[in-house]
Amino acid sequence: MTRWGRRAAAVTVGLAACLFSLTPVRAEPAYIPLVRDYVEKQIRPMVETPLVLKAIAEQNAEFGDVSEMDMRVLDETYRSEIDRHHLHMVKLLLDKSVSHYLKTRQDASQGAIVEFFVTDSHGLNVGQSIITTDYWQGDEEKYLKTFANGSREIFIDRAERNETTQMLETQASFVVLDEEEKPIGVATVTIAIDAL
Repeated sequence: MTRWGRRAAAVTVGLAACLFSLTPVRAEPAYIPLVRDYVEKQIRPMVETPLVLKAIAEQNAEFGDVSEMDMRVLDETYRSEIDRHHLHMVKLLLDKSVSHYLKTRQDASQGAIVEFFVTDSHGLNVGQSIITTDYWQGDEEKYLKTFANGSREIFIDRAERNETTQMLETQASFVVLDEEEKPIGVATVTIAIDAL
C-alpha cells in the first residue's frame, strides 16, 4: 500500500513538472527588445563621451555630501520655477554644454528621442535636452531600479501614448559608468517607439 502511494505521488509530481514546463512564460512586450537594442547601439555611445562623463563627475564632486532634504528643496525650487514661468535655475541647467550636446543628439534622432537627460549619483539632473518636469530623479523608478539597485540592466518603463503627439513612448534608463567602470550617474531617454 505504501509503495503504491509513493509511486502515485512520484507520477503526480512528474506529470505536474511536465505540464508546468509546457505553460508559456509571460512574454515581454514587443517594444522592449526594440528599445533595448536602440539604447545599446545608439544612446549608450552618446552618453559614454568625455563631455558627459566629465559633467557628471564635476557635479558629483560639487554635491558629494548633499542631504536628501537639500535635494528635495532643489527639486521644489525647480518645479516652482516651471509653474511660475520664472526659469532661472532651469535656464542655468539648459545653458550647460552637456545640455546643448544632449539637445543636438535629440534633434539628430529623426524624432526617436523625445527627451534626453543625465543625472549625478544622487539622481539630480546634470544635463537635459529639454525642460524636464523635475530636477531630482532619486525617488523615481528610473533611478531606484538602476543606480540605487546597483543594476547594470537597462530599465525600460511601460509604454504610454503621448496625448499631444499620439506617439507611443517609453523611458529607458541605465547606469552611467566612468572610465574605471565605476557607477557615477544615470542616463534617461524618452523614446518615441513609432519612430524607431
